Amino acid sequence: MAAALLSLSAASPATASPRVPSSQFKVQSFLQLPTLQCSFLSLCPQLPPLHILNFVLTQGNVVRLRPGYLSLFPSPASNQLRLAQRRPVVPFRVSAAASSPAASSSSSTGRFRLDNLGPQPGSRKKGKRKGRGYAAGQGGSCGFGMRGRSRGMHAGLPKYVPVNLKDIEAAGFQEGDEVSLESLKAIGLINPSGRERKLPLKILGDGEFSLKLNIKARAFSAAAKEKLEAAGCSLTVLPGRKKWVKPSVAKNLARADEYFAKKRAAAAATEASAAE
Repeated sequence: MAAALLSLSAASPATASPRVPSSQFKVQSFLQLPTLQCSFLSLCPQLPPLHILNFVLTQGNVVRLRPGYLSLFPSPASNQLRLAQRRPVVPFRVSAAASSPAASSSSSTGRFRLDNLGPQPGSRKKGKRKGRGYAAGQGGSCGFGMRGRSRGMHAGLPKYVPVNLKDIEAAGFQEGDEVSLESLKAIGLINPSGRERKLPLKILGDGEFSLKLNIKARAFSAAAKEKLEAAGCSLTVLPGRKKWVKPSVAKNLARADEYFAKKRAAAAATEASAAE
């Protein structure tokens, strides 16, 4: 097609027209020559689409495309013009007064679309940030907690494996048996797991008790101690776990215990001699 266009002449049909060099052939000269246009129409009875013809004549120069033509590479200006010609979209929001007929008629003018859905203004609020210290508006030792000052009272209390008297009564112990943490585990009355395996035993006073047993535990409640003593049981309070201290501190504590033991023995001897 390009060779046929270049071989056409701009002179009269009677005379032979000189060949137009391809370097001097431009779109403006092609549009201004009616003979070329007629010859082109006679050679190509079925014209290609306008946007393909425009792309071929400009030799790939997209800048020379006019905005009125359809092109393979639409310009940003044409895209903006196409977007501006679209129908404007009004955001659809239902207000509190939408129950009235006037409000319902006015709200129906907006288009209800997926891209304008949203919550009511003011219905979604961010939660308050839980700060620490004076700048959070709660003081230095209260509120949300700071350096462990707001922890529960349960965190500082000693932990035990509790057992009630009614459970020991129904466990099947005989007179004179020993009740301890190991014996309760052996009969299946308790089954401590996790951190409870290292916790000591504590006897609670729920229920009645009539057996005479030897009970060893780390602690006894006041009610349990009263009932067990009334039943004639032998109570043994086991010592707790000693806190680790440095060897020098342990040596000083041992010397202090020895000193106070001698002092108590001397005081007891003095009282005994005075009583005689």
